[in-house]
Amino acid sequence: MSLIVIGYLIYLPLAIFLIYWVSSVLFKNSMVFMLDIFRGREEIAAATNSLFKIGFYLLNFGVALYILKMNFIHTNQNLIEALSIKIGGFSIHLGVMVFLNLYLFFRGKRKSKENTVQAVVTS
Repeated sequence: MSLIVIGYLIYLPLAIFLIYWVSSVLFKNSMVFMLDIFRGREEIAAATNSLFKIGFYLLNFGVALYILKMNFIHTNQNLIEALSIKIGGFSIHLGVMVFLNLYLFFRGKRKSKENTVQAVVTS
């Protein structure tokens, strides 16, 4: 078996595990934000959270597969270096995605409060 195939067999399960782990932590904890944004309406908060989760999976699986290609792996050292670049870069991407989601949650919370204040003022 070539070192490139071994690299794929190491990279893909790690990428899938990272996506699953990050999404489970992120979206378990994001439910608090969703409930706040949607003023306790559990059904719409859960539905929105599920849609965010699907988008997160699709985007991150797409990126993981898009960056899959490994070239010029002739030694074990090349394999370890290529894997560290792939996994490190993908981990950075996942971190950016977490912060982007947090930004969206806080923005939604702010908009929700603005709408609440406007509704109270106009009443």
